[in-house]
Amino acid sequence: SPEARGRSERMFSTLQDRLPKELALAGIADIQAANRFIAQTYLPAHNTRFARPAAVEDSAFVAADPQQLAQILCIEEERVVARDNTIAFARLRLQLPQSPIRHHFVKATVKIRHYPDGTLAVFHGPRRIARYMPDGAAIQETCRTGQAA
Repeated sequence: SPEARGRSERMFSTLQDRLPKELALAGIADIQAANRFIAQTYLPAHNTRFARPAAVEDSAFVAADPQQLAQILCIEEERVVARDNTIAFARLRLQLPQSPIRHHFVKATVKIRHYPDGTLAVFHGPRRIARYMPDGAAIQETCRTGQAA
């Protein structure tokens, strides 16, 4: 967030400005002594002075939905449907099934999504019109649940 970025920038500026002065005051000239001083003296004192408890104790991270991740991480390409209602993709010829949306998709521009698990899906606008295994075999879906058969 912009707020967190601002806090980190201010912290970095504070360390760049104050830390060399503190090291000089402590008479530290070598790296090993500086690392010990920072870990054992400077950071505990700095954190005691500036640390604040979190406003909310719970974690701010939310578990990602695997289905949404698959949609985000897929490779999406556009294709124009051939005269025989097929699409060429990765040396495969994918036959589009009959659809209640249209009688055929000849010359329609569709999107093919190649998912991380290797499966493919063809979309016309927001609607998925077909799914395929990595070898190009169609995945039949039941009308009631939308689950793969």
